[in-house]
Amino acid sequence: MAPYRPLNVNDAGPPIAGIIGASPAMQEVYRLTRRVARTNASVLLLGETGTGKEMIATAIHRLSTRSSGPFVRVNCGALSESLLESELFGHVRGSFTGAVNNRTGRFEAAHTGTIFLDEINSTSLVLQVKLLRVLQEREFDRVGDTQTMRVETRVLAASNRDLMAEVDRERFREDLYWRLNVVPINIPPLRQRREDIPELVAHFLNHYSEMNDRYVVHIQRDAMESLQKYHWPGNVRELQNYVERAVVMAEGDELTVELLPDVVLGRIQPRPGRAQPADLESLTFDVVQHGLSNSPADEENLHAKIVNRVERELIAQVMAATGGVQTKAAQRLGINRNTLHKKLKEYNLEGSDGDE
Repeated sequence: MAPYRPLNVNDAGPPIAGIIGASPAMQEVYRLTRRVARTNASVLLLGETGTGKEMIATAIHRLSTRSSGPFVRVNCGALSESLLESELFGHVRGSFTGAVNNRTGRFEAAHTGTIFLDEINSTSLVLQVKLLRVLQEREFDRVGDTQTMRVETRVLAASNRDLMAEVDRERFREDLYWRLNVVPINIPPLRQRREDIPELVAHFLNHYSEMNDRYVVHIQRDAMESLQKYHWPGNVRELQNYVERAVVMAEGDELTVELLPDVVLGRIQPRPGRAQPADLESLTFDVVQHGLSNSPADEENLHAKIVNRVERELIAQVMAATGGVQTKAAQRLGINRNTLHKKLKEYNLEGSDGDE
C-alpha cells in the first residue's frame, strides 16, 4: 500500500483543460479535482447556480480510470418524482400508463462509468431512500420489476443549496448526505474570483466571434472595469450570456460599455439573488454599488443600508427554514414575535401567523 501523502498546494498544477481561471480559489478546486479523480469516492459539488459544477464533474470523470466508460448527466430538478424514478432506474413494460416498452435507466446506462446527479436537493425523500440503496449496495429495481439489477457506477452529485440546512429542515436524508459527501468540492462564485474575469471574457469573445462569424476581439477598458465591479448573481453563466449578446450586437471589433446591460452598469437594480448565509461580501458590494450615490448624506447611511440588507436576508432565510411560521422563526432569531412581525412588514416579507 502506498504511504499516506497529505494534500498540498502543489497538487493544483495548471488549470484543467476546458476550465478557465487561475485564481487562488480555482487553484483549490483544481487540486481537489485532480486528487479525487484518481479514486472511486463519491463527490459532492457545491456552489451557486452558474458556477460550473457540471464542468468540474466532467473533468473528474475525464481524469479518472473510468474515462473510457460512459458519463451520464441527470438534472434531478427537471423532472417530477415519478418520471425521475423511471429516468434513473428504468422501467418494465406495463408498469404504469405509457410504459409501452422496457426502458434502461440512467444508472444502468452509466455502468462502469460515472453518473452525475445535478440538483440532488430536488429529489423527494422517497426517492432518496432508493438512491441510498444504490450508493450502499450498488443495486436497484426497475420500476414495476422484481428483478434486482447490479451496477458498478461512480456517483457525483451537485447542489446549489446547503444540503446540511436541508437536512435540518427534514427535506434531505442525513444518511444520504453523508454517503454523497465523501469528498466535497466548493465551486466559488464569480465575485470571489474577479481576477479570472478578463480571461473568461477573452475566451467567450473568441468563442462567440467564431460561432457567429464576427470579429470582436477587443474590449474597452471602461467595459472591463464595469464587468469586474459587477457582483454576478448568475456567475459565469451570466457573464457568458452578456458577452454573447455583446458579440452579436457589436458593430465593430470592440466590446464597449454601450453593449453591456444596464444592470452591469449600475443603472438599474439587480434581480434579488438567492443569497448564501455567509455571503456578506455580495450583500455589501451590492449596497455600495447600487444603493448609494456620491453625496455625503448617502455615504453616512452606508452602515444602516448594509445592516438592513443583511437583516432582511437573514430573516428571509430563517422564515424559509421554519416554513414561514412566525413563532418558530422568532424563537430561532431570538427576538419577540411582535418585533418579527414588524420586521416582516418593514421588509415586505410574508409569513404565517400560525403556531404550528
